[in-house]
Amino acid sequence: MKILITGGNNAKALKLMKAFPSHFVLLADYGDVPGIITENYAFSSLGLLNKDSIAHILLNFCITEAIDCIIPLHDYEVEPLAKSSVLFSEYGIQVLLPDADLIAGYITEEKVNYQNFAVYIHGDCIFSSESNSVANKLPSTFNGVFGYNNNNELKLFTI
Repeated sequence: MKILITGGNNAKALKLMKAFPSHFVLLADYGDVPGIITENYAFSSLGLLNKDSIAHILLNFCITEAIDCIIPLHDYEVEPLAKSSVLFSEYGIQVLLPDADLIAGYITEEKVNYQNFAVYIHGDCIFSSESNSVANKLPSTFNGVFGYNNNNELKLFTI
């Protein structure tokens, strides 16, 4: 599986790579990005940032690069991609976010440094940075990468 993680110039994106050790991870960001390619990961530029057409830019990039799954880390990408997830799925691309009608409950306005993070796909916790994840089994529509602290309240892991 080929996974795209946006915000590739940020340390949070690098942290996420350990959740997908058996997949190829493409770390991408807007503007200048280092040109590094290895066997397990690569960095790539998404071009110039245009917040008005984020979903279009990312869909074109995913199709061109044969991406199977996208994990948006920029806070301004979350809502447009959640609303466009059906379109992405028509091209065989999974958007790793909660449903658009539920997304607001997982967004925080303030920048928080989370001690832990967990990755959920179809309600299953496939990775947690600590041995005891917040919830091991959630509804099958539950997807995303979530940060949490001692209070165990899940919020989207964004930059």
